[in-house]
Amino acid sequence: MATPPAPETAASLDLGTHLESLGRSLGEREAVHREGLEQARAEAEKLRARVAEALERFHSSVAAAGASHLRIEVSPVRLDDKHLRAVEFELQRGRHRALIIAKSRGEITLVGPFRLGKVEGPCLSFPFDAEQELAGALAGFLQAFVEEAATP
Repeated sequence: MATPPAPETAASLDLGTHLESLGRSLGEREAVHREGLEQARAEAEKLRARVAEALERFHSSVAAAGASHLRIEVSPVRLDDKHLRAVEFELQRGRHRALIIAKSRGEITLVGPFRLGKVEGPCLSFPFDAEQELAGALAGFLQAFVEEAATP
């Protein structure tokens, strides 16, 4: 015979009420950042598509040269692990990582390359509208990551 659920106590009601109130307050505070976060996600998705297309060309090249094991994975765009109002995607090969972060304040940050368990860095940041500067830095960033990730 199933045990009926325990009646809610005054303490659990107070906790639920407290968290409901906190949720409402935090939701109202963060709602003003929704538009910036949506723009950051759109920028990150565009950048991820460019990076994924470039890496597909890289993968074709290394496979044609006989080194298909030099495959770089690209994660989906997700909420940033560190920054509350940012999204990120990750490049990975083994323990080697690099992050591309789009922040709601209108900035792209390139982090790495680095190894898991090591200090992240270096970081470079660019405004969303700094397309030329970002394009130049992104090429060097990807090259540094691929070279480091492909070094035994």
